[in-house]
Amino acid sequence: MKTNIITSIDLGSSVVRCVIADISQEDRQIRILGVGISEARGVRRGAVIDINDASDAIAESVEKAEQMSGERVKEAIVSIGGAGVTVKETQGVIAIGQATGEVNDDDVMRVIEAAQAVSIPTNNEIIHVIPRSFRLDDQRDIKEPIGLQGVRLEVDAVIVEAPSNHVKNLTSALSRADVIISDFIIEPLAAAESTLTKKQKELGVVLVNLGASTTSIAVYEEGELFHTAVLPVGSDFITHDIAIGLRTEIEIAEKVKFEYGSANMDSVDQRDMIDLSHIDERETEPVYHYHVLEIIQARLDEIFELVVKELDAIGKDQMLPAGAVLTGGGAHMPHIVEFAKNKLRLPVTIGQPVNLLGVVDHVDDSSYATVIGLILWAVDDNQYTASFTDGAIGNIGSGAKDVSDKVRKMFSRFLP
Repeated sequence: MKTNIITSIDLGSSVVRCVIADISQEDRQIRILGVGISEARGVRRGAVIDINDASDAIAESVEKAEQMSGERVKEAIVSIGGAGVTVKETQGVIAIGQATGEVNDDDVMRVIEAAQAVSIPTNNEIIHVIPRSFRLDDQRDIKEPIGLQGVRLEVDAVIVEAPSNHVKNLTSALSRADVIISDFIIEPLAAAESTLTKKQKELGVVLVNLGASTTSIAVYEEGELFHTAVLPVGSDFITHDIAIGLRTEIEIAEKVKFEYGSANMDSVDQRDMIDLSHIDERETEPVYHYHVLEIIQARLDEIFELVVKELDAIGKDQMLPAGAVLTGGGAHMPHIVEFAKNKLRLPVTIGQPVNLLGVVDHVDDSSYATVIGLILWAVDDNQYTASFTDGAIGNIGSGAKDVSDKVRKMFSRFLP
């Protein structure tokens, strides 16, 4: 059976994850061959701040995945995040090229390129151009215009941008780790790929990716990406708050969060104490468990209030029938589902990758949603992901067999 090896790398602010998978060309079944994890270094709030440290962390995770899989990594599809990622709506319009007026692949490519001809900050790169729907003359809401006849073709699309220096620094870090970037995908889109169903996207759903230093969201409605945003606060902020509140070291605060953390303050008696000497013998003063949960809830309140404000700003607060799906390491917090339901006033579930083979016990939780979503994105190979500038990433995602395949697959990705 012929297979195709694909590698994905998720460079987070606390952990770097690398996954190597093989894909059966007959049935597209994904088998996880190797998983590598390393502590993230040189990264802050999703952006590379020290190329050498980041490169070492990437190389470490890749090496571990290579050792487990027996495969050699040459290139990878990579997540990109950070608070500088933005999305904007755009339109493009062209005249049909053929004298017959029949729309072909070239027309669609040209109208999508026209859609990205908008003013963007000089320090930004275009990461994704995502078509929502097309219009041919007076006919609206066309999902696939190829083969139809008309004079004027228009597209409604969204453009996802990221700071150029962020893209260049990430590219440099991967290059020094001897990894070629085959494609960039922003974190919430990748996480959505592995956790959201087609039905959820059609009904209306928000994915909330609770990362270490950022929280990213992706809103889908009628099968289309409606909005995405990155909020500059994550679960590491909880650790920092605990360290300050308990006057202890970050490492001890992280262990307290992991062993005693909860999003439900009613889950403990207000008189219960935590003996910190069990975590570190230098800590001799016990602390109230309830006080730790107060600290955690205060920060969780802030995170989900920001999510609510983002949904309210786009008119989707309490207006998403499929509710919210939580992913990322922060989704491991006990009672987080109940807490999120109360804050968002929506149905809430935990998202995790499914329908995988191989060493799935290493990747079957919400913190792997992004890195597995990258694999799924590459398997389908039906995204339109390009930079039309002369920046660091140039034209990425150009490995499709030809323009026709690229266009037709693009529709199946973004249009219901």
